[in-house]
Amino acid sequence: MMAVKQLVVAALQLPTLGMNATRLEFYLKQAHSRGADIMLLGEYVLNHFFKEFATMAPNMVKEQSRKHTELLKNLAIKYDIVFIAPIIVTKKDGYHKTIVKVTPKHTRYYEQQILLPYAHWNEKRFFANPVVPLKAPMSFTIKGFKVMVMAGFELHFDPFWQMVTHKKIDLVLLPTASTFGSHNRWREIIKTKAFLHGCFVLRANRLGEYSDNEVKWKFYGDTMLVSPEGEVEMMLEDKESMLIEVIERAEVLEHRKAWGFERELKQREISG
Repeated sequence: MMAVKQLVVAALQLPTLGMNATRLEFYLKQAHSRGADIMLLGEYVLNHFFKEFATMAPNMVKEQSRKHTELLKNLAIKYDIVFIAPIIVTKKDGYHKTIVKVTPKHTRYYEQQILLPYAHWNEKRFFANPVVPLKAPMSFTIKGFKVMVMAGFELHFDPFWQMVTHKKIDLVLLPTASTFGSHNRWREIIKTKAFLHGCFVLRANRLGEYSDNEVKWKFYGDTMLVSPEGEVEMMLEDKESMLIEVIERAEVLEHRKAWGFERELKQREISG
């Protein structure tokens, strides 16, 4: 009998942590006691929301990122866990929006490739991330599961999902900072993508509020785990909390075998 491939995934639903590490450690102890292998944080949790940067000294942003990266490294070693967390990196040309993967042994960064370009939410203009041809997002293998990290806004673009299929990804990690009552749209897109691409999707959305010219940005949570069948297996509502679930790779394989989407495409590939 082959051993059942299982992965214990966790997602933290928090507002910006500021410089407070004790809350993080509180959740890590719980996650560790339940055997969590991987922990996902939402966007703008380790750092403040980007619109708040205008009132912050660049050195403070840099120090916040440095301190939190150091903290994650220490916690990864202490609790033998892998962290995936959006973080702002300060470079000579400005702020870069990235996602860091911190393991007990190494630290890797994925630079977000497509950023929101809208008048009221213009990350593209604010951050110094270059506009260049798309490449595959960060992916890695853990306990026999192929995992891909996708920045929240990138969910909307098909090339990223083609890479999910091409690389036979079992689990997509999706950190977000969704607001303006977009609950249903995000739920439906995530459920549809999980089903069509035969993978689990773990989404961590932040909490908290930001007021901008009399407009209140309310980050609503809705952190969720969605199965390859497109079902929401677990969802947090709008309070600070943590999601921990066990996923099985067999569920991914069964879905791919039953629906055969990839098989049908493969038979129609153009040779040469």
